[in-house]
Amino acid sequence: MTTAPEKIEPYTAGPARLSGSDRNLIGLLVFSAFVVIFNETVMSLALPRLMADLSISAATAQWLTTGFLLVMAVVIPATGFIMERFSLRQIFIAAMSLFSLGTAIAAVAPGFELLLLGRVVQAGGTGVMMPLVMTTAMTLVPASSRGRTMGVISIVISVAPAIGPTISGLVLSRLSWRWLFLVVLPIALATLALGAWKVRNITTPKKAHLDLPSLLLSAIGFGGLIYGLSSLGEAAGHAPVAPWIPVTAGVAALALFVWRQRALQSGRGPLMDLRVFTHRSFTVSLLVLVTGFVGLFGALILLPIYLQNVHGVGTLAAGLMVLPGGVAMGILSPIIGRLFDRYGPRPLVTPGTIAVSAALWLLSTVDAGTPLPLVVAFHVLLTSGLATLITPLMTSALSTLPRNLYGHGSAIIGTLQQLAGAAGTALFITVLSQTTVSELSAGATPLAATTEGIQSAFVWGGIISLVAVALSLLVRRTEPLPDGHVPMH
Repeated sequence: MTTAPEKIEPYTAGPARLSGSDRNLIGLLVFSAFVVIFNETVMSLALPRLMADLSISAATAQWLTTGFLLVMAVVIPATGFIMERFSLRQIFIAAMSLFSLGTAIAAVAPGFELLLLGRVVQAGGTGVMMPLVMTTAMTLVPASSRGRTMGVISIVISVAPAIGPTISGLVLSRLSWRWLFLVVLPIALATLALGAWKVRNITTPKKAHLDLPSLLLSAIGFGGLIYGLSSLGEAAGHAPVAPWIPVTAGVAALALFVWRQRALQSGRGPLMDLRVFTHRSFTVSLLVLVTGFVGLFGALILLPIYLQNVHGVGTLAAGLMVLPGGVAMGILSPIIGRLFDRYGPRPLVTPGTIAVSAALWLLSTVDAGTPLPLVVAFHVLLTSGLATLITPLMTSALSTLPRNLYGHGSAIIGTLQQLAGAAGTALFITVLSQTTVSELSAGATPLAATTEGIQSAFVWGGIISLVAVALSLLVRRTEPLPDGHVPMH
C-alpha cells in the first residue's frame, strides 16, 4: 500500500441529497462488502467435505473458520488508523486485492496449509471493508437520509452471513468445495477492476501514528477472546489449549489496551479512540446491538443442528430453511431505514427487541414434533426483529459522533460484532453440549437429549434478549455533533 499523494475531491456537507456519483460510489462499496462478508460464513457447511477430501480432523478443519476470525480481530481494530492514514481509493484497492488473492489461493490449494493461508489473506481484506463502507456512508450521506442508506448497509451485515450457508449447501450439493471460491473469484476481480476505475477519494489522508504496543495488545486481547470463545463453542474437547487460557489472556490484554489508549489520547493519538464511549447514544446503541448479534449468530449455528439432528433433514434442505429469514432481513432493512429517518430509533428498537425476545422464547419450545413451517416462521420472526434493530442502532450510534470519530466508531462496531458472534456461538453450543451430556447420563435417548440441549440453549438466548429489551428503553434520538466535540460528563 503506497502513500504517495493523490488527487482528493473535497467533500462539503452542503447538499441535502446525494449526487449520482455519491450514490454510485456507496453502491459499489456496499456490493464489494457483500461479496467479502458473505464469504465469512460460506465454509460452515463445507467442513465435513474438507475433512474427507484433505484427510484432516474436525479440530484442524475448524481453523479455517477460527483463523479467519482471528485475522479479522487483528485487522478491524486498526481500521480507524488506516482510514486516517490512507485514502479511500488506496484502502479499497488494497482490501479487494487481498481478498481476491486469498480467494485465488484457496481455490487452487492442494492441501490444508495453503487453504488456510488463502482464508487468512481473505480475512485481511474483509476486516477493512465493512468499517470503510460505514465511514464513507456517514461522511457522504446527509443526516436526514442516513437511515435508508444504513438500511442497505445492514443487508450486508446481517443477510450476507445468513445466506452463506445456504449458497454453500447449493454449491456442495453438485460441485466440489473449490467452487465455493471459484464462483466468488471472478466477481471479486470484476469488483476490484471497477473500483480501481470508479472509486475516488473523499477525504485527505493525514499523518497518523501507529502505536505498535497498542496493535499487539489489541491482537492478543480481541484475538484471545475470539479464539477462546470459538474453541469453547465450536471445538469443545478438541482445542489445543483450554479455552479459559486465551479468554483470560484476552481480558488482561484488553485491560492494558484500554489503559494505553487513554494514556495516548493526550499525546501521539490512540490506535482506537475510546472517546466514542463518552457519547451516551453510541454506548447504549452498541450494547443493544451486541446483544442482538449474540442472538443472531447463536441461532445461525443452532438451527441447522436442530434441523439436521432432530428433524433429520439434509444439509441442503437445512440451508434452504434458514433462507427465508435472510430474505426477510433483506426486504425489511431498507424499509426500516426510511422509518428511522422519519421517526427516529425509539419506535423501532423497542418493538424489535421484543420480537427478537419472543422468537428466542418460541424457539426454546421446539422439539421433534414441531412442524417445520412453524420453525421457519419462528426464525423469520427472529430475523425480522433483528432487521428492526440493526439499522436504527448503527445509524443512531454513528450519527451522534463527530465526523473525525466515524472511522473509530465503525471499527469498534465491527470488532464487537465479531466478539458477539463468537460469544453467541460459544454460549449456545456450550449449553447444548453440556445439557445433552447431562441428559444422556440420566438415561435419555440421543434424540431427547439433543432436543433438551437445544431448548436450553434458546432459553439462555431468551434471557439475554430480556436485557436488550430493557436497554432499548434507553435509546433516544440525538443530533450529530460537530467535529472534535466530546461531551463532558
